[in-house]
Amino acid sequence: MIKEAPHAYPRTVRIGGKNLSVRLVSADDRAAILAFARSLPEHDLLFLPRDITEEATVDQWLGECAAGLGTTIVAEAGGEIAGYATIRRGELRWSAHVAELQVLIAPATRGKGLGRLLTHEAFTLALAQGIEKMVAQMTLDQKSAVATFEGLGFRPEALLRDHVKDRQGTKHDLLVLSHEVATFAGRAEGYGVWEAFGR
Repeated sequence: MIKEAPHAYPRTVRIGGKNLSVRLVSADDRAAILAFARSLPEHDLLFLPRDITEEATVDQWLGECAAGLGTTIVAEAGGEIAGYATIRRGELRWSAHVAELQVLIAPATRGKGLGRLLTHEAFTLALAQGIEKMVAQMTLDQKSAVATFEGLGFRPEALLRDHVKDRQGTKHDLLVLSHEVATFAGRAEGYGVWEAFGR
C-alpha cells in the first residue's frame, strides 16, 4: 500500500457544536497539557506508562515529540486541550514497526466522536511513518474506551492481571489491544470514514 501523506495542520473540525483546532503538539502547549491531565479522573491515567500530571514528565514527552521520537496530535479551543492522541514507536530495531497509541479525551467532550477522529488522525500519521502495527492499553473496567477501540477494529491481544494499582491500593487488570495499520486505513477508506471527518 502506498504511504499516505499526513493531513495539513492545523485544521478545524466541528465536534459537538464546537470548533476545535486539530494540530501537532508544541512546547507552547505545556501548561495546557498539565491543566488537561490534572483535570482528568485518576482512573483515566492508570493505563498510561507515565504520569502526565507531573511537569518533568510532560517536559520529557514534549522533548521526545520535538526530537521526532513520538508524535502527538492535540484538539484544542481557546487554549484548552479537549483531547489528544499520541504515537510512541518502539526504540528497539526489531520492534520499530510497532507503536503504542494513547488517546485521552476530556470528560465534557466524550461521546461526541473526538476520540474516533483523533484515532483516525493518528493512523494516517502512523501509515506515513511506516508503522505497521498499533497497540493500545486500558484497564478492563474502562468499558466505554474498550468498546470504542473494538468498534474501530482493535482486538484483544493480552490481559495482564492486577497490572496497575490506583492510589487507594486497588489493583486493576490491564487489557492490551492491537490493530494492523494498513488494515485500519483500508477499512476507513472503504466505509468513507475519512470523508466523514472532512479529509
